Amino acid sequence: MTQIAIVLYPGFTALDFIGPYEVLRNLPDTEVRFLWHEPGPITADSGVLVVGATHSFDETPSPDVLLVPGGATSTEHARDEKLLAWVRAADATTTWTTSVCTGSLILAAAGVLDGKRATSHWMAVPLLRTFGVTPVGDERVVRDGKVVTAAGVSAGIDLAMWLAAQLAGEAHAKVTQLILEYDPQPPFDSGHVSKASTATKAAATAALGKDTLVTHRQLGPSALLLWNAALRAVRSRGRRAETA
Repeated sequence: MTQIAIVLYPGFTALDFIGPYEVLRNLPDTEVRFLWHEPGPITADSGVLVVGATHSFDETPSPDVLLVPGGATSTEHARDEKLLAWVRAADATTTWTTSVCTGSLILAAAGVLDGKRATSHWMAVPLLRTFGVTPVGDERVVRDGKVVTAAGVSAGIDLAMWLAAQLAGEAHAKVTQLILEYDPQPPFDSGHVSKASTATKAAATAALGKDTLVTHRQLGPSALLLWNAALRAVRSRGRRAETA
């Protein structure tokens, strides 16, 4: 039985985990768990959608696949020491450790992405460098060893399709794709910063900034997360110099 653990936290973005879940729940001989500190209701970043965490971290010490979604509160939870400790312990035995969108910041804060290539939502990609990660902004899904990160939100579906092929074979993944009728044909070609107009990028940046700073009050946690990461990097360089 393949056990897939999807981390949920207050303020997650719904599509970040629902898209992958719809793909991965169709895998044969597979159990999908939604994890948080304790089982119970978890509210999405919309403040409206509520999803139940089915298991606690303590109940799920060694999943085969770990998936961390993103959300407006990901920088806050990237400072949750119990979450980070569990991510590190789980990663030690996973077959695949994955993230969607800003979920990669949580993997980075846990040290899982040290020295690796990784991606995130386009607004968060530059932040990865603070954690000693090589940021990748022009790939939708980035694999480095057993760690696989997806770009923003909808890219999680592509990640899950790739994972499905690894876990159950390409034929099964193609069947799932057809069942979901996953055949993207968007009416606009503005889904990546390289394609969006200046006006569209400005409006998107403003909307995301307002959502993060006003609705979720995440300026403080974001600043502290980056400060701590930068401080660790400076201290690490100092220790290396002392032992040289």
